[in-house]
Amino acid sequence: MIKTRLHGDILEIVLDNPPVNALAGTVRSGLATAIANAQADDRVNAIVIRGSGRLFSAGADITEFDKPPIEPNLPEVIDAIEASSKPVLAAIHGSALGGGLEVALGCHYRIATPGAKLGLPEVLLGILPGAGGTQRLPRLVGAEAALDMIVSGNPILAGKALDTGLVDQLAAADSTLADEAIAYARTLDGPRRTADRRVATDPDVFERFAAGNARKIKDLEAPIACIEAVRASTILPLDQGQEKERALFARLLAGDQSKALRHVFFAERAAAKIERMPRDTRPRPIARVGVIGAGTMGGGIAMNFLSAGIPVTIVETAQEALDRGTGVVRKNYEATAAKGRLTPDQVERAMSLLTPTLDFSALADCDLVIEAVYENMDLKKEIFARLDGVAKPGTILASNTSFLSVDEIAAATTRPQDVLGLHFFSPANVMKLLEVVRGSRTAPDVLATGMDIARRIGKVPVVSGVCYGFIGNRMLIPRQVNAEALLLEGATPEQIDRVHTGFGMPMGPFQMADLAGIDIGWHRDPERIESLQDALCAQGRWGQKTKAGYYDYDDKRRPTPSSAVTGIIENFRTRAGIAPRDISDEEIIVRTLYTMVNEGAKILEENIAQRASDIDVVWNHGYGWPRHRGGPMFWADQVGLGKIVDDLVRHCARLGPDFTVSPLLARCADQGAPLDK
Repeated sequence: MIKTRLHGDILEIVLDNPPVNALAGTVRSGLATAIANAQADDRVNAIVIRGSGRLFSAGADITEFDKPPIEPNLPEVIDAIEASSKPVLAAIHGSALGGGLEVALGCHYRIATPGAKLGLPEVLLGILPGAGGTQRLPRLVGAEAALDMIVSGNPILAGKALDTGLVDQLAAADSTLADEAIAYARTLDGPRRTADRRVATDPDVFERFAAGNARKIKDLEAPIACIEAVRASTILPLDQGQEKERALFARLLAGDQSKALRHVFFAERAAAKIERMPRDTRPRPIARVGVIGAGTMGGGIAMNFLSAGIPVTIVETAQEALDRGTGVVRKNYEATAAKGRLTPDQVERAMSLLTPTLDFSALADCDLVIEAVYENMDLKKEIFARLDGVAKPGTILASNTSFLSVDEIAAATTRPQDVLGLHFFSPANVMKLLEVVRGSRTAPDVLATGMDIARRIGKVPVVSGVCYGFIGNRMLIPRQVNAEALLLEGATPEQIDRVHTGFGMPMGPFQMADLAGIDIGWHRDPERIESLQDALCAQGRWGQKTKAGYYDYDDKRRPTPSSAVTGIIENFRTRAGIAPRDISDEEIIVRTLYTMVNEGAKILEENIAQRASDIDVVWNHGYGWPRHRGGPMFWADQVGLGKIVDDLVRHCARLGPDFTVSPLLARCADQGAPLDK
């Protein structure tokens, strides 16, 4: 865990806890011992601390957070480093994050390679740096720069760290860091303790910062606590500031938001694991990808692979559609380049990997082909039957279907074992979630390849079984059905949406419907009006794209309540014989969010999702569920499953004749057990 080596008069201490040099109890103990021994060793004039492998240290071992404390704690170790009578130099490569950076802050000097990243991302777990980070960082870089790093959680590169005073010197490269650090250590005059510094700041910086970031930190406990802790660094000596920091840390750690965010952290890692997978399964090699359809989804899907350096053949049936689709891909890349996120060379490199064609047989040399046409089963089966005769043996055939049966699609081929679903979320080149749908006959290596290629293109993949809507869209159905029923019973679109945005969702059900397009799935017959959707679409109210949906929109797509929609709703109430009533926000929560939890429990019962936390990942990355609430299944446990069941039963008469409480949900509520299989 800790290795030491004496280079003449310089003691090198190496953190060696693969894969990320997490500061577990044994590492902390070994580091404290090495520092103490160095104080008593007359041969040692200076100390260098560095990390083995790819990085300095990614920080604390998060698995220890909910366990009894293991001595020594990290603040004690870092205080001992700073108290060293001999100069201590941190040699940073790769990343120094969280507790790893706090160790470096406790050192007297810091050297880093140009590509190194330094950051304090604790806020992303609902906590703050608890080992002196909120007190030492401002003393080195000033309060404003410290606030930017600590409240955002975003790391900075070593070059910027040098400019701010966080790093004292840049090394030439990772390969020479150890030698350069030892040489640099020999030039040091003595300790230079951060505790002795005062924080440079404008007294008004905290109010300005909070006001300027009000939208980002709204309703979040950790960023507010971070600001409070950094403020303490400007008025308190280091030891008292650390006491304040530790008190805030302990409060956050015990809070629901940190529990939720830590749940999401582990859930994302668990989602990568495939159940019932033979141990010797290996992914198939993917050197070229084919995409069928150059529309919005097809083009977005192609961009993921192009950006990862994987060649793409994109097929359309008409030259105009092909040109339009490839033009949109280029336009998207150029827009990113205009924001400074890509260079012109990178744009051209990505576009050079794209082969647009009208020749379906050009898919013959692809290792993975993704169908991205609109949701029509007959069309998809026709495409897969044709693809079956073109694709080479071993090619993986995937559908981007959002709702339809992958098993039925696979049955149109002679190789159902090679078929799976890859459900990208729109816009496909932006959204992180990818539902990887395992058909009843999907081969293990095909599923493994789907998960592997998803990670290669920067997605967060989640395995789903086959059912209508898979995980995310299936749970969306009861929410939308109940939201529309609530409109007829007396609620307004703005009330229902306000409840959801107040909960933390980026938009409510009707805002989302207007954004996606109300006409999706509409039968296109303006004379056939059987639902509220039919009535809206018949009047050309298709959502934002027609500046009219559940809301009216101006030229900047800003919504206002619509009197026309009010009239349509009132007409439907009259026809249905429904007398409007006052709808409480609490009833909206029960009928739109509790029903989602109930559907999620049914998804677990049916083995559509591997685990409850997978459902949370789907909703975090695909639908904007607020991370500080953990996900619908985690949130349900926090609310109390007994309360959810009782409230669903209380409203059962209004939830429709087909509504049933999930037996799994009822059983877990009765047993006081968390919601999982």
